[in-house]
Amino acid sequence: MNNTPKVLIVGAGAIGSFYGAILKKAGCSVSTVLRSDYEAVRARGIRITSPLGDLSYKPDHVYRDGDLADETPDFLILCVKVLPGVDRVALIAPWMGEKTCLVLIENGLDIETELADAYPHNPLISCLAFIAASRTESGVVEHKAYGKLVMGRYPEGIDANCSTLSRLFIEGGIKIDLTERVVGERWRKCLWNTPFNPLSVIANGADTRTILDTEGGEGLIRAMMDEVMSVAAAEGYPLDEALIDQNIEGTRKMPAYKNSMALDYLNDRPIEREAVLGNVVALAMRHSIAVPHRNTVLVTLKMRAALEGRG
Repeated sequence: MNNTPKVLIVGAGAIGSFYGAILKKAGCSVSTVLRSDYEAVRARGIRITSPLGDLSYKPDHVYRDGDLADETPDFLILCVKVLPGVDRVALIAPWMGEKTCLVLIENGLDIETELADAYPHNPLISCLAFIAASRTESGVVEHKAYGKLVMGRYPEGIDANCSTLSRLFIEGGIKIDLTERVVGERWRKCLWNTPFNPLSVIANGADTRTILDTEGGEGLIRAMMDEVMSVAAAEGYPLDEALIDQNIEGTRKMPAYKNSMALDYLNDRPIEREAVLGNVVALAMRHSIAVPHRNTVLVTLKMRAALEGRG
């Protein structure tokens, strides 16, 4: 790796744009691959308002699908939604070099396998983002709170690439937690994602405050979190019961927030139903664990999708 690390963001929406800005602050060369935002970002760069200050930046290169890379990156950061029909292997194929480290900042469980199988000789870092950020228009992002990343080598361990990337993120101004067991950390994040994201869709895009303050809302969140804990334990990743209180208290402290699934739903975009919720229910069935709240939410989302023609 040269003195200026080369980073390519594939899927520079709210999350990808924010972490690209952090690496830009750390002195990296940061480029993007875009679809709908290509023209706006090419003309004006990426504008980001944040409690950390103005994080706006102009990417070093702005590509669209089908372009040829000027050079292969040291780190390719993949931030696209994990959706049926989205071929993530094909998306990154034009940009991967022999020594490129692939970095996933994506939601869901069991999302690394297909990429690890496709690029067995490239290092793979899996990251979980704890952040409230929204894309408000083309090339414009509002960062509301948090920003910490939990990262580790997939399937386990911490390597030199993790150490280098974590240092760069820290230099850019965010907190990083390195973990030897990143799959276990994905289960920890499921405690928040799998209740709040799907419920926000069922409730027509409700924000976090509405979900928690509605009569019975917090109780439902707690019940769904408890179901996640049962499945995680069966998978070999037991979680501390105190995490339920910590997640709810942390959510109450942040501003009322429409999560990414709520925004996707409200803007007629596909939602990550299976990656975030369906995979957990499938694992529960494999272990013969009853998850009635979670299964009810999943089936309701499928009914809603069928009624609205979203598949």
